[in-house]
Amino acid sequence: MAAAATPGIAALVKAGVPHEIVKFDHDPRESSFGVEAVHALGRAGVVPEQIYKTLIIAVPDGLAVAMVPAASKLSLKAAAAALGVARSEMAEPVAAQRATGYVVGAVSPFGQRKRLPAVIDAGALAFDLVYCSAGRRGWDVAVAPQDLIRLTGAVTADIRA
Repeated sequence: MAAAATPGIAALVKAGVPHEIVKFDHDPRESSFGVEAVHALGRAGVVPEQIYKTLIIAVPDGLAVAMVPAASKLSLKAAAAALGVARSEMAEPVAAQRATGYVVGAVSPFGQRKRLPAVIDAGALAFDLVYCSAGRRGWDVAVAPQDLIRLTGAVTADIRA
């Protein structure tokens, strides 16, 4: 068997999770990676609310993962409350990369170097499939939200701003 292209894909394969990899042309000049995914996957008929971005946030005792629709903004206050901490802020990109093994714009919730506490917006449960980064810019993976929650250990909460 060939090696998986990213640690995130390898984690899905190892766990036996059904998934579909969706690739699109990434513009290296683009810095709004979530919006780029929304536009690319939207052309394929995927609704924006199904496309999730994986954000790394700093909490008092370390880092955590917050997953929200890519076209939405994260409520740091709501994410902190869902994770049972007093506050949160966006993590520094270097810290996020060190903890996850992924560059900003390609952070997958799967196959991260360290398992971090995680929260996903409850809106994900309205869909049969959600799309999130596969661990490379221009690569997303479609998975059932229940599998995403199970593999990441995420709690669900309304965390959109």
